[in-house]
Amino acid sequence: MKPLKITVWGVGAMGSGIAREIGQKEGMEVVGAIDADPRKIGRPLSDFSGCPQQKNVLISSSIEDLPNSEPDLFVVATASRVKDVFQQVMAVLDRGVPVITTAEEMVYPWKAEPDLCARIDKAAREKNVAVLGTGINPGFVMDLLPIVLSAACTNVKRIRATRVNDLSPFGPTVLREQGVGLTAEEFARKVAEGSLEGHVGFLQSIAMISDALGLGVDRIEQFREPIVSSVRREEKGIVVNPGQVAGCRQTGIGYRKDEPVVELIHPQQIHPHLEGIATGDTIEIFGTPDFRLEIRPEIPGGTGTIALAVNTVPLVLNARPGLLTLLDLPIPHAIR
Repeated sequence: MKPLKITVWGVGAMGSGIAREIGQKEGMEVVGAIDADPRKIGRPLSDFSGCPQQKNVLISSSIEDLPNSEPDLFVVATASRVKDVFQQVMAVLDRGVPVITTAEEMVYPWKAEPDLCARIDKAAREKNVAVLGTGINPGFVMDLLPIVLSAACTNVKRIRATRVNDLSPFGPTVLREQGVGLTAEEFARKVAEGSLEGHVGFLQSIAMISDALGLGVDRIEQFREPIVSSVRREEKGIVVNPGQVAGCRQTGIGYRKDEPVVELIHPQQIHPHLEGIATGDTIEIFGTPDFRLEIRPEIPGGTGTIALAVNTVPLVLNARPGLLTLLDLPIPHAIR
């Protein structure tokens, strides 16, 4: 049986990790890679993935410059927003190839960019392939996992999920989006002017939970607060001195009328252990019955995102055509 040929678009922390994981799977191989960073173009993918067998895969600058490898699937790991990956996804669909993307908004994209989603869905159906957004969060811990757990309930009134995690495995772009290295005053200013991204995906997670469980969310609010460090921390060249911001505590609340029915709490920072903070994921379901699931430590964000991207490959290749979400597929699981 011929191995599945996969091209990775984006060779950052996630893209290179996905390439590395594909290199360790039976029946899969990376045959192409794309990145916009001129320092990476022309270099072997193995320099970034650490997989010796990928030394002959040279990083291209665009989809047009790829070797004629005819991949079975593309993984796009370049940005968070639907609008920022739209052209890349459409370029892949133009070749008639299915897409998995780690863009957070693409996990449940219709509410973010309905017009762009309609165009993606139309192109995917015309080419008879599927497009899927996936990741650890959104995509698993704070949305898909609570939905799956609700199968043990006869009634669900409210969901609360809390994720305390370490940002350290992510690249410098993600750290800056979380305000790492800022002063508390700079953090507050950026939040007020709308230039601090924080966690992207609460809108998607809350909408996914509400739609799946029929909770009727009609309003979503988000709040961002700085996590100020009392010790020195450093990651990816970003130094956090005492009094500076080590991360962001973000909360998203979905209301049905004025009743909160979905609450997501997400404090994330670099090296929380330096202040004695234990990481973990907690899911609470209020209904019949009430119960609470705790995971200690947290499911690592980098590893989890990489795993979900790779483990959904066979699901996407066998899925119906169109722009899909994880609710449209069988439950993902680890593959050899």
